[in-house]
Amino acid sequence: MPAHSKREQIVSVALKLFYQNGFHATGIDRIIKEAGVSKKTLYNHFKSKDELVLAALRKRDELFRNNLMRKTERLGSTAKERLLSVFDAIGEWLHEKDFAGCMFINASAEYSETNNPSHILCAEHKRLVREYIRDLAVQAEMGNPEELSQQLNLLIEGAIVDAHVSGNKDAADQAKKIALILVNQNSSKSD
Repeated sequence: MPAHSKREQIVSVALKLFYQNGFHATGIDRIIKEAGVSKKTLYNHFKSKDELVLAALRKRDELFRNNLMRKTERLGSTAKERLLSVFDAIGEWLHEKDFAGCMFINASAEYSETNNPSHILCAEHKRLVREYIRDLAVQAEMGNPEELSQQLNLLIEGAIVDAHVSGNKDAADQAKKIALILVNQNSSKSD
């Protein structure tokens, strides 16, 4: 068990530092120092920084998607309401004091080659979020849930980028107004 907790400690510290400072700008020495471990301990758990980056991205994916789903379920009581409460959940995140954009957008920019394992993991995260939205659209019996999930996801991604780049913390609320139009249009198709 101690080995597992050291590994988790390293991943948690790396996750925080990568999110705050970027992947390339965060050195292994800083992670070691802030995690309070030796270089040997770090390399006993991770063969390279790239392997640590992947572990941090996997952890962020798990935390983010679980949090998004919990908040969405809490904020909406029907599937149709949940399609819109996704924007409320995103809005809560945009207002967090340590909000620094989407870790997956940031990572895919730093690891821009589409065959890079980190880039692939980022694309997988985005696909899984889209699938969650599509599943909500299916549950809400929307007409063309695949297309609706892509449209809603584009609004979410745009809100995240606008909040991060422009400082528009109300971007999710603005995107939700457009989402309501799309949801209502798709509702009439399923009636």
